[in-house]
Amino acid sequence: MSFGLLNGKRGIISGALDENSIAWKVALKAHEEGASFTLTNAPIAMRMGAIKNLAEQCRAEIVPADATETGELEKLFTQSQEVLGGPIDFVLHSIGMSTNIRKGREYGDMNYEWFLKSLDVSALSLHKMLQTAEKLDAIAEGGSVVALSYIAAQRSFPDYTDMAQAKAMLESIARSYGYRYGKKKGVRVNTVSQSPTKTTAGTGISGFDAFFEYANRMSPLGNATADECADYVITLFSDLTKKVTMQNLFHDGGFSSVGISAEIVELLEKQV
Repeated sequence: MSFGLLNGKRGIISGALDENSIAWKVALKAHEEGASFTLTNAPIAMRMGAIKNLAEQCRAEIVPADATETGELEKLFTQSQEVLGGPIDFVLHSIGMSTNIRKGREYGDMNYEWFLKSLDVSALSLHKMLQTAEKLDAIAEGGSVVALSYIAAQRSFPDYTDMAQAKAMLESIARSYGYRYGKKKGVRVNTVSQSPTKTTAGTGISGFDAFFEYANRMSPLGNATADECADYVITLFSDLTKKVTMQNLFHDGGFSSVGISAEIVELLEKQV
């Protein structure tokens, strides 16, 4: 059901790799809610995914851009405004990558070049997007920027390694730039800390299935799905959340506030 929450709004959505990704779901729902937008991803990610199919469904133009390169971001914001016919009202940052995780490197055996690349791709890219947008005056008064984060920014998870630092950095950038952009132009900047989600990227982390089940049993409402996360992001793009900024917003069924659940206690008691 559409509520017209984004009627007339223009946006940029990054990171829609395939139909399992949260960004893909956000794009479908933004289209349903009346928005027009461009889709973007790094060229290598575009070759891996099926973004052209999504573009057809949403009647959206694709503007390839490496979010770590300011020159390409300038092209992204400039071309998006030309295509959409005006300044940008919302931006989704859904960008993350860790070669250390993909290669199975333990936290005590990090490749530092890969570590720095993870920080650049997964976190510093948000600052580059915001700084580029500010310099080009590309985001409209009262616009909204949302970046996808994860609870590993606050807690230790053995196999999340350098992505934990990247997500912590991402959340810090959102707070700092949220203040600056809010004062300058009323632009909101928030992060959403989502439940473990069965995306292509998420399931590639060692032990994901076990943690998914653990989080589901810990959460009074169960894990939030990618579709449910997309619904939440849409509200943050909308005018319903005009005073929400500089926040890391947990969308995890209550997981982040639970010490231990009755289900986990019962499971452990059976093993004692």
